[in-house]
Amino acid sequence: MLKTINQRIFLAAFIHPFEEKNRTGSKKQFAQPKLDLLQPLRQRLDKIEIQNRKLAKFIAKLIPAQCPFERDLMLFGRKIGHIPPMCKLNPLYNELVYLRFRALCYLVDQCGEDIQSYC
Repeated sequence: MLKTINQRIFLAAFIHPFEEKNRTGSKKQFAQPKLDLLQPLRQRLDKIEIQNRKLAKFIAKLIPAQCPFERDLMLFGRKIGHIPPMCKLNPLYNELVYLRFRALCYLVDQCGEDIQSYC
């Protein structure tokens, strides 16, 4: 119970701590360990160190800045549909974007290049 100036508010009406404990306990009891088959590949992508200008340029050109699959479907000059970006469905999306970011940072910081052409 919480006492305020004008009225009393019973928190038990809003929060059910006993039910939450029972729910989380049952979930933990039946939860199976997740097997991530792509974890070694994710770790290898994160460990790539960019120390070469050619490698940095290759990575920046290879990994696109925007999803190449996103499109507007046009018919006779009118938009009839839209294909949403599907890149976030890629399980390695975050690692690839981070690798591209590191390559662009290397080009700017170490090589002093203008990366506007890669954006």
